[in-house]
Amino acid sequence: MNLPIIQPYLFFNGRCEEAINFYQTALDAKVDMVMKFSDSPEPPPPGMIPEGWEDKVMHASFTFEGNIVMASDGCEAQGGYAGFSLSLSVASAEEAKRYFDALSEGGEVTMPLGETFWSPIFGMLKDKFGVAWMVGVHVEPPAGC
Repeated sequence: MNLPIIQPYLFFNGRCEEAINFYQTALDAKVDMVMKFSDSPEPPPPGMIPEGWEDKVMHASFTFEGNIVMASDGCEAQGGYAGFSLSLSVASAEEAKRYFDALSEGGEVTMPLGETFWSPIFGMLKDKFGVAWMVGVHVEPPAGC
């Protein structure tokens, strides 16, 4: 692995297992590992996690087409996503539509799939967990750009 790398780490505020199952279906993601708070070799400090979260996900990772995404329920029962989107670039319009439709199930389309000046098909959505996605076909820039 060449360093440095940037990997998304998503916090699902108590819904991590549900999210992982969703991404397994929507993206054909493969789960690499899941560790619950109760599996930790050291207990969390008192008051660090909400009462009853022992069986929530402390750390997980899944892989989609060689991309690693890390996830957790986090340490609090609140949260949200703001100020970023995960950008999914694919090779064809058919792939873009398939992933867009799967990710938007139960979520909110913020920009329907359509042609743009930078991509033959591009759209934006928030999935049912509030994670923002931009889905489009990757186009190589012209030589010299």
